[in-house]
Amino acid sequence: MPYKSRWHIDIPNTHLASLLLKSPTAPLSQTHRCYLEAARPDTHYLTTHDFRLWSQRVAVGLRKAGLKPGDRVLLFSGNDLFFPVVFMGIIMAGGIFTGANPTYVARELAFQLQDSGATIMICAAASLDTGIEAAQIAGLARDKVFVFDNAIYDNRGAGQKGCPYWGELVAPPEEGLGFAWELLDTPALADTTLALNYSSGTTGRSKGVEITHKNYVANMLQYTHMGTLHPDYDARRARARWLCFLPMYHAMAQSIFIAGALWRGTPVYMMPRFDFIQMLEYTQKFRITDLILVPPVVVALAKHPAVKKYDLSSVESVGSGAAPLGREVCAEVEKLWPEGKINIKQGWGMTETTCSLLGWDPTKTSLSASVGEPNANCEAKIMAEDGVTELLERNQRGELWVRGQNIMKGYWHNQRATRETKTEDGWLRTGDIAYVDDEGRFHVVDRLKELIKVKGNQVAPAELEALLLEHPAVADAAVVGVTVNHDERPRAYIVLTAGQSATAEDILRFMDGKVSATKRITGGVVFLPAIPKNPSGKILRKVLRELAAVELKQAGATAKL
Repeated sequence: MPYKSRWHIDIPNTHLASLLLKSPTAPLSQTHRCYLEAARPDTHYLTTHDFRLWSQRVAVGLRKAGLKPGDRVLLFSGNDLFFPVVFMGIIMAGGIFTGANPTYVARELAFQLQDSGATIMICAAASLDTGIEAAQIAGLARDKVFVFDNAIYDNRGAGQKGCPYWGELVAPPEEGLGFAWELLDTPALADTTLALNYSSGTTGRSKGVEITHKNYVANMLQYTHMGTLHPDYDARRARARWLCFLPMYHAMAQSIFIAGALWRGTPVYMMPRFDFIQMLEYTQKFRITDLILVPPVVVALAKHPAVKKYDLSSVESVGSGAAPLGREVCAEVEKLWPEGKINIKQGWGMTETTCSLLGWDPTKTSLSASVGEPNANCEAKIMAEDGVTELLERNQRGELWVRGQNIMKGYWHNQRATRETKTEDGWLRTGDIAYVDDEGRFHVVDRLKELIKVKGNQVAPAELEALLLEHPAVADAAVVGVTVNHDERPRAYIVLTAGQSATAEDILRFMDGKVSATKRITGGVVFLPAIPKNPSGKILRKVLRELAAVELKQAGATAKL
């Protein structure tokens, strides 16, 4: 039988804006600052009232520009004070938001423009050349590419290179005040798509994940519910301050720092991009209470020599998601605070689950790499390779399947991929390998498609990476499978800690005795200045496999990607 959540909460049928902002005219605080530019928080911020009005103005402007219900609008930008405004304005207007990775090259951006069928692109000024090139490839007229920055806050901003300024999509305040979004107060209406968040899914090329208002509302309430279990939740919420440096085009930051923060009334200090030292400075300066991280940042907290120069005493909780993380690294980071104050907990989710599905009860202590248990109204099970047999015994590894109101509607215009990933009765085949321990907690080991087959045995790269990070000279690590003479072997890519040294032989000796013969690093050890990762912190294993193929070819071996 599936593992069902211990909790059940009511999930209303409603527009996301109605849940977060009450109504188009309900009184909202004109003093509470919900979003602040971390670099200029005293002068550049939005109150809750301001945020709703700016969003309404964008909704009116989009309608004037010809946006019809269901039309897609693509935002190509890093984090910005107005990123949440654009997101909310699009869905208030009845459109569908899709955010593109700000590091995309033109070819990648053009694919998302074409696949989503976006009729408008709002493009960061700094990335305008890429945006224009992508628009040309996709057949989007230049007058539909709007230059985006936050100069509009100071009544400035202008179009560039034949592209209009996004201020043309922002109606005057008096028009915004009169705009009302649709209520979506029935199950059918709440199933309206509000976002296409692109994901590689369980396999293949990037796909648009259709997230509905119901999905978003459910997941935000599920995520928040876990926090309310803390004995002094109200007091913690009253003093909470968050720092957003994770990319808001991605489901994790988008869901937590837009929906979650607005619902909780938590101010968010916005960083345009991740900078580790700046993150430490802002945490100290703004007395940040909760660090919402991805594994590379946790590793940096454990390894970077600058960390101890900063006052992190305001931090009350640290959480990590997006990829597996070894417990040893978490334990090292916890030492930055007095014993018992911080217990790093991992959660699990996918773009296809809106954001999160497994998490930790805050009253429990995590002493493992577990990602906890199902969130409210969710269930999960472990399935055998045949996709039919449920593995009922504890500690058996299989594919994780999940179900809940937060599971995506499907893949955009891709019924085949939807059928392959989501069953008729709502189960999402995650493509993740997991098991349930003796205490009923889930452990996600690795991606099904990333497992290395060594002499018929499955080897999880994440397990080896966690062990490698225990070496005092290793700042970061990634493991991929390479094929040498028709035999797949684990190959380690290592980033050394500044001021530390180690040889390949040192690394191999360190791993001796820690793993069985099939898990040994028999495919070689390679040192790099940095591990390639996407903005959400996931290792770009395809890049490493391609690099390995070149390296092995040069060494006279035969590589098979």
